Amino acid sequence: MVRLREIAIPDFGAIADPVPLSGATYAARCDAALAAAGTDWLMVYADREHMANIAFLSGFEPRFEEALLLLGPAGARVLVAGNECLSYARISPLPGLRPLLSQTMSLAGQDRTIAPRLTDVLRDAGIGHSHRLGLVGWKYLESAEWDGDAPLPMYLPAVHVAAATRVAGSVVDATPVLLHPETGQRSIIGADQIAVFEAAAARSSEMVWSILSQVRPGDSEREAAARMGYRGEPFAVHAMLASGDAAGGPVIGLASAGSRRIAEGDGVSTAVGLWGGLTARGGLVTAGHDAFESLAAGYFAGLLRWYEVADIGVEGGTLEAEVQATLAQGGLRSMLNPGHLTGHEEWSATPVRPGSTDRLRSGMHMQVDVIPTPMPDGWALNCEDSIVFADEHLRAELARDYPAVWARITARRAFMTDVIGAQIAPSVLPLSATPLCLPPCWLRSDRLFSRGRPPAPRCWGHPPTLRSLQ
Repeated sequence: MVRLREIAIPDFGAIADPVPLSGATYAARCDAALAAAGTDWLMVYADREHMANIAFLSGFEPRFEEALLLLGPAGARVLVAGNECLSYARISPLPGLRPLLSQTMSLAGQDRTIAPRLTDVLRDAGIGHSHRLGLVGWKYLESAEWDGDAPLPMYLPAVHVAAATRVAGSVVDATPVLLHPETGQRSIIGADQIAVFEAAAARSSEMVWSILSQVRPGDSEREAAARMGYRGEPFAVHAMLASGDAAGGPVIGLASAGSRRIAEGDGVSTAVGLWGGLTARGGLVTAGHDAFESLAAGYFAGLLRWYEVADIGVEGGTLEAEVQATLAQGGLRSMLNPGHLTGHEEWSATPVRPGSTDRLRSGMHMQVDVIPTPMPDGWALNCEDSIVFADEHLRAELARDYPAVWARITARRAFMTDVIGAQIAPSVLPLSATPLCLPPCWLRSDRLFSRGRPPAPRCWGHPPTLRSLQ
């Protein structure tokens, strides 16, 4: 079913800088989040690591410090920032945003003589004892994770929860409003955001391929990583590159590049994640390896199954079970969930869980993240890219408003179906510039896996074209 053959990856089209999101888009997101919370005020927490909620709602993300976005009655929008981020708040296009200084947000040892108490700042923003306040942290607990009947603890720093509790009449965890894997505000994006994320996802894949296709024995990990061609884009995660051999144990894929010299036969894993999509690849630095290629063929069959099953309306548990069953035929399993929601951060939540009844929906931006295990020491294998699910209406909107984006997406779909041999629903829109391209042996990066025979026809017909959607 799966075989290796020489395949040239086409140029899917030049990627210009995307049009920034408008202030009206951010305002609509804020209004929708507050309405969904059903509270008088919404307080959204962020820090350098957990910035995606605020970035999604305002276009601002804190540097060095913590920050709070307060959404309240009559369109009130307040950004609480520390000494360094107060002036940076002007980067947000959110209309009517009122910056307030809270030096509690500032780094240790900085001046706190102007606005030392967060409680005073929250009151100044307009929050009072008659108000019900929803808090949004960076994730939320499931009931099975905690014992007792008391309300579940919230994923925010204790000082912020304590200040909110002291100022407001009541406080509730509203994090699922943004992060629920099926119904969360951040789980579904529109055409404007897809256009922005498509550029980033394509760029991250180009950076990974630049490393993969040029690595040679004798390179240090840092020399290999330097070939990514970084241009200053904001990272969603640290760039990763790790190598190893059987004597050194497993290849640790999360590691940053070091000084180790890469030798022929080593396993190498690399990943680049920008705001909008992560691409990862793993393989051996060799021109051929029968045993490894046989293992990788079983992994690729699991990836093909992912694309065969994934579609709008499919339950996440069904997708998870189908992929795991296919991988098991090759003696593998997916180490984590085989697919998750992505965006400004690498992983926000996922409907793809064992037994999950959460359904895949139009507008979901997902990373096809099937990490194979077990893997022999010194071997690395991975093929991660991001996609978006889009129904006919959303596809038509993309084609109308972003014809260049749509042309790249349809060209990628044609490559995946006609050359790689994948079966994919019309709803699956690939964002990577190297979609489903897996060369197991990096010294022959032109040898990619594909389906060994043409896929059976499906009732979907041909992938939609720009002309058919106009």
